[in-house]
Amino acid sequence: MSKGGELNRPDPFRPLLGAGLFAFGYYILLNLAATVAQFLGRAMVAQTIPPLIAASIVGALAMAIFESRNLSDLGLHWREGTGRNLLTGIAIGCGGAVLLILAPVVAGIAHFERVPGAAFSARAALFTLALLSCGAAGEEIAFRGFPLQFLIRGYGAWVSVVGIGVLFGLLHGFNPGATPLSMANTAGFGILFGVALLRSHDLWLPIGLHFGWNAALPFLGVELSGFTIQVVGYRLIWRAGNLWSGGTYGPEASLLASAVLLVLFVIVRKVPVRREVAYLLDPEQEDSPPAP
Repeated sequence: MSKGGELNRPDPFRPLLGAGLFAFGYYILLNLAATVAQFLGRAMVAQTIPPLIAASIVGALAMAIFESRNLSDLGLHWREGTGRNLLTGIAIGCGGAVLLILAPVVAGIAHFERVPGAAFSARAALFTLALLSCGAAGEEIAFRGFPLQFLIRGYGAWVSVVGIGVLFGLLHGFNPGATPLSMANTAGFGILFGVALLRSHDLWLPIGLHFGWNAALPFLGVELSGFTIQVVGYRLIWRAGNLWSGGTYGPEASLLASAVLLVLFVIVRKVPVRREVAYLLDPEQEDSPPAP
């Protein structure tokens, strides 16, 4: 290869350096923000707001340092039609969660039961939805934002999507009640969100998917990734073992979730979405309007 060709050869270590520095900065800032939130006595706030703060700040710094671009260039621009991707993601995520819960109810292996003393509060429900939206957006910016998109630049789409998805699943292994199956399913969801990014070239479709799934489960009376979020006056009672119920982690640690995940993969691959523009995925198109 000519000398000029060698000079133009991509640096194989630059994507790892960028993603690694992002991860380090995100970890430090996340823990600082979570400590402050826990000090203020809000456990759920500490789980949802700090990821959004940390991912946004570190993502903006990483884009400025490595690409001289803005955070919104990761696929966060709000353009005409962008809302359709967000709403499509929310609908798919909610639909998947409803399928996960209604299937065992119809099959007779689970039923709903009132929780003594628990009552529905519209104000608490709206507050919970707001926090869950922050948590979903924060995790998507943290995982499917700069790290994944920067790695795709260097190593291609599928290696990067699968790698980040597996990391996503492993990190959820620290949640209460986590099991090998819960981590495998969560890794599958991480890959699903990566596939959504590849389809839409924006973060709004994966954010919608993530939020729709996370928002629906507590309202269906089940645990969310090991956490109990009481927003309704009933809960789901199982007549089946942990392979079907997910145990204390919730139904995301079940074989039912594995089956629903396969259905969601097909839907995300087939559903019509608006193709947007993210600079790290479409550097030559960033300054041009996206195709309808």
